Amino acid sequence: MFDNFFGNLSAQHALATMIATERIPQTLLLSGVNGVGKATLARRFAQRLLNHPERIEADDLSLDSNRALIAEREKWPSDKRSNDPLLFSSHPDFITFCPEGPLRQISIQQMRQLRERAQLLPLSGRHRVFLVDQFDRTSQQAADSILKTLEEPPPHLILLLTAENAYDLPPTIRSRSIQIHLSPLSDAEMRAFAAARHLADLDERLALAAGSPGLALTLDLAAEKKRRDTMLALLEAAAGATRFAAWVKHSESFIASKSEKMDLSFRILYSLLEDILTLRYGAGEVRNRDVRPALEALAQRVSFDWLRQATQRIDEMAGLQRRNVQKGPTLDAFVVHQRAMMS
Repeated sequence: MFDNFFGNLSAQHALATMIATERIPQTLLLSGVNGVGKATLARRFAQRLLNHPERIEADDLSLDSNRALIAEREKWPSDKRSNDPLLFSSHPDFITFCPEGPLRQISIQQMRQLRERAQLLPLSGRHRVFLVDQFDRTSQQAADSILKTLEEPPPHLILLLTAENAYDLPPTIRSRSIQIHLSPLSDAEMRAFAAARHLADLDERLALAAGSPGLALTLDLAAEKKRRDTMLALLEAAAGATRFAAWVKHSESFIASKSEKMDLSFRILYSLLEDILTLRYGAGEVRNRDVRPALEALAQRVSFDWLRQATQRIDEMAGLQRRNVQKGPTLDAFVVHQRAMMS
């Protein structure tokens, strides 16, 4: 229904119907796993509403130029970023706000920009469309700063929010949004996407992407396997399959790297735990097929309660990382806590 968009036909149909009937909510919240296409669908939606739609695609955060700009701004001091909040606006009536800085968060300064620019009338047509990508990476203070805009939006404004989990957002935000959830794509849909993009290493890439076309497209297989080796060593030490010293030796370079994003490792940890759960209770195919023997060995060692506790601890670590807690002690504490459950 939307050009060059794969999967989630029900979500596409809902958005297309809104446009066809001219009953467009002023705040839409698109949720779903990382890389499933939330921001892409938001841009396709905006293209139907605005003149010169081709300009909107220049705001795609996966473009090399945009990724380079975001990475460069990580090196800036916080006061410089505060004085020059990040936004992308290749189209005069479409603005994209996204996380930035070392912790990849949406700042209160960005939300103040949103609030101020929301009052400006469209330069062409009836609408201005703002996309806040990964709105779940905003602070409570930053979210609260745009509540007035959500409660009484200017008639020309359409606000598109994306989040992995809608329930990570404050209830005050959710209650003022029409929510649409995007599910991981089926194998057939992923293969259609991969064929259209001419992706190499197809089977391995699709297995690791787990239904997320954006992840399949951008995945660096070598870097992914290196992170996975480290996270697998973490779980083996946490399950008592190896000594704690084996984890320390394996993790030294990982912890020392200032450029390594823990969010990427947390995603891998969740996928490994999901595979262990699958092998433990025999339901479905695993994602990390090439390390299946190691995962089978772990599945024989751990209990459901161990897996539940491990997942909760990773959730806690993800929250701590957004407050810039050092990753070394955090990961070491995870290993110690989980090893204690094995005794």
